[in-house]
Amino acid sequence: MTIEEIKTLMESWGEKAFRAPQIFDWLHGKKVKSIGEMSNLPLALREKLEQETALATLTLHTRQISRDGTRKYLFLLPDHQAVESVLMQYDYGNTLCISSQVGCRMGCHFCASTIGGLVRNLLPGEMLEQIYRVEEEAGLNINHIVVMGTGEPLDNLENLIRFIRLLSDPKGKKLSQRNITVSTCGLVPEIYQLAEEKLGITLALSLHAPEDALRQTMMPIAKRYTIAETLAACDAYFQATGRRMSYEYSLVRGVNDMPQQAQALAQLLIDRNAHVNLIPVNPVAERAYETSREESVARFQKILEKNGINATIRKKMGADIDGACGQLRRRLME
Repeated sequence: MTIEEIKTLMESWGEKAFRAPQIFDWLHGKKVKSIGEMSNLPLALREKLEQETALATLTLHTRQISRDGTRKYLFLLPDHQAVESVLMQYDYGNTLCISSQVGCRMGCHFCASTIGGLVRNLLPGEMLEQIYRVEEEAGLNINHIVVMGTGEPLDNLENLIRFIRLLSDPKGKKLSQRNITVSTCGLVPEIYQLAEEKLGITLALSLHAPEDALRQTMMPIAKRYTIAETLAACDAYFQATGRRMSYEYSLVRGVNDMPQQAQALAQLLIDRNAHVNLIPVNPVAERAYETSREESVARFQKILEKNGINATIRKKMGADIDGACGQLRRRLME
């Protein structure tokens, strides 16, 4: 709930309006796990809050630490479902990759998160809780958020937008929207809706192929929206927000990593203000895709750059604990 919504609730209960910022600070400043901890509220108000509202608190089930220092967290939700989050530490700060759904229904063929389908959307509080609980456990401040974990964020658009506004609220964590990246496989109507919100976040499109026929073999969403339709929506997002688009391209050996595909991708993006994030596909036991060779990845990047396309190769982190891109799933680890 926003401060204004809490204020409306307090007034409907006959409470003073100043209780709203107090409660908001307990939730997003002090990051309490229970209403009982809100010690400057009258006991009667705390009891009413416990009776009439729900505070979605996550429980840490498992933490794994990679050889490269990446940490993967498995959290239990109040209904005993589970989600994973991944903490990565870079020179420029601490980045947390969070989940937006329990499971996923998009069916991308290179991704473990979609195995088993979609169970439910995460609430804004459950997305925030991943950040708050990791900060508590790791004892550090998270200053970059990527919504790239389990789930398709734009398939949970209303909760995503509320999460972003709460996360960047000046009376909450105050995280700059410029430090938030949201990844989508390409839900075209939702991209247009997100553009209308005029948020300051970075939108990253999972493209993965420069032509429709190939993309359809990798991503079921490509059968619903063509690349042309999807890029038009991304153009509209850039025009509405002024935020440069990021295009994610998972490189699969012998499938989409050929020089002619790099050239075709460059032609698609040559007149767009874009950044390409090249991601050598990570192994998933249930999938047959193989990671591109290093020389193929380097060649692909070089072709893009020769055509004036800014391209970087994503550093692989957490692969040994199934914490890298495309490896997250909803399962309890013994």
